[in-house]
Amino acid sequence: MKTFTQLLGSFAIAFAMVACTTNPVTGRKSLQLANNQEISAMALQQYRQTLSQSKVISGTTASRSIQNVGLRIKNAANNYYKNIGREGDLANYQWEFNLIDDKQINAWCMPGGKVAVYTGILPITKTDTGLAVVLGHEISHALAGHGNERISQSMIAQYGGAILGSTISNGQMASIFQQVYPIGAQVALLKYGRNQELEADEMGLYLMSMAGYDPREAQPFWQRMEAGSSGSKQPEFFSTHPNPDTRRADLDAHMAKALQYYKASGAKI
Repeated sequence: MKTFTQLLGSFAIAFAMVACTTNPVTGRKSLQLANNQEISAMALQQYRQTLSQSKVISGTTASRSIQNVGLRIKNAANNYYKNIGREGDLANYQWEFNLIDDKQINAWCMPGGKVAVYTGILPITKTDTGLAVVLGHEISHALAGHGNERISQSMIAQYGGAILGSTISNGQMASIFQQVYPIGAQVALLKYGRNQELEADEMGLYLMSMAGYDPREAQPFWQRMEAGSSGSKQPEFFSTHPNPDTRRADLDAHMAKALQYYKASGAKI
């Protein structure tokens, strides 16, 4: 007869298998235990707070570019998920794309599709295609459920077996969310793991290609980002990202597939 500990372990394994999510674009599996609707609601509240404490720019060429590029990538993602029968994954996304007047070299997308781009990154993006690299990468973090994955990791680390009985309170969940997403007017660093960053690179490369942006421009963009981080203080956007050599090799490995998506979008190679 199994002991209680053995039964609990068996249940935990079964629970983890049920909660395991497969990214339909990259095939990567991840453990996502949290409720996506709850996460999106907390993200919306945090996003609204950030915008209220920031200078949001609208009606300019740059802000319109962010809207246009973001919508093209969003539409490409919607079409892809619909074609594979997983449009339900995006049912709760309410997309917003805002430009914030801030010298930080940064951009991010919160769960539920809440996107912010800082003016400090625009000299590095240079063009709509460069912007597509950034937005494809950040949108991929949201679509891949990286926030849920990080929250799930924190849930397990802090509360262990308590999550099996769903005994985590709303306050505890809110605390975990703020640890993973310390968003504010002056701080906008969403810390992901290196595997998540590399997945966002891959998925973002595909999404920008599906949207009709040349994926071959990804390498020059990341080179400009690397050059921009050569000073004494690394840009927040770049601080948790993979080694440049690793990123370059990874992008090269996925380029052939990305170019297929780019060609399928109607572009001439």
